[in-house]
Amino acid sequence: EQIIRANQTDLVSFLSAQGEQLGKSGKEYRWKKHDSVTVSGNRWYRHSQGRGGYPVDFVMEFYNATFPEAVKMLTGEEGEGRNSTCPAPSPDFRLPEKEENNDRIIRYLTENRGIEKNMVEEWIGSGDIYEEKKHHNVVFVGRDAEGVPRFANQRGTYDQNGPGFKGDVSGSDKSIGFRLPSRPDLDWALVFEAPIDLMSYLTLHRQVTSNAVALCGLYEGALDTYLRDNPAIRQIVLCLDADGPGQTAAEQFQTKYEKLGYTVKIKKPPRGKDWNEYLQQRSWQKERGDACQGESR
Repeated sequence: EQIIRANQTDLVSFLSAQGEQLGKSGKEYRWKKHDSVTVSGNRWYRHSQGRGGYPVDFVMEFYNATFPEAVKMLTGEEGEGRNSTCPAPSPDFRLPEKEENNDRIIRYLTENRGIEKNMVEEWIGSGDIYEEKKHHNVVFVGRDAEGVPRFANQRGTYDQNGPGFKGDVSGSDKSIGFRLPSRPDLDWALVFEAPIDLMSYLTLHRQVTSNAVALCGLYEGALDTYLRDNPAIRQIVLCLDADGPGQTAAEQFQTKYEKLGYTVKIKKPPRGKDWNEYLQQRSWQKERGDACQGESR
């Protein structure tokens, strides 16, 4: 909530309060100290480097602040999270600039991928996914235990159901991945290869709302971090892809984590290569069944 409030700060007012000089430039304001930087509302853009973002990124970029310091500077509030050292993400890591709306990714995730619309909208509202401005990719934001964004994975929205662009944002911490919070009263965790598979599983199992991590590949570093951050977890359910690489990794992970004392299960989708393919097959069969019933009536 504090991060959201910080990112709603009007940058013109903020800079003016810092004694900075601004000049009107069309519908925007140009910062005289850095004349390649323009601000408008709670958005900024550095034209010389072709990137921009929101107020927290702005304060970290230009005032050399850590993430908690930036939030405090913008809101005037001390952080309400854990009292622990929380350094800023890698200076090479910046979340891609956001599109003003999320229309394309909503259509892609719901119509092309079959994911529950309410879930998509909730995750957009929490800032965990959003539409990237330049290419309209879906951005999946990975946060550490303090809620600080340290990882982001992008998925193209032009691929329909075939292969398309996907990749991690430069500077991402691969040991974070894309994850849901873990409840202290639950001792299990679900593990997926891709965020879309995680969301597909949650669409199929609406009762699951926590305790899940997407590795964004087959590197188990994100799972190691998740287990370290959530010591109550003792059972691991590997929901990796049903193809050769996925199942080979699942067997290797099972051996590794059982030696560490965890109970490990491998759970494959009933049909299809991965959980999204299974979700789409189920949706197609349901639509076909409904159509057949309509014709018979």
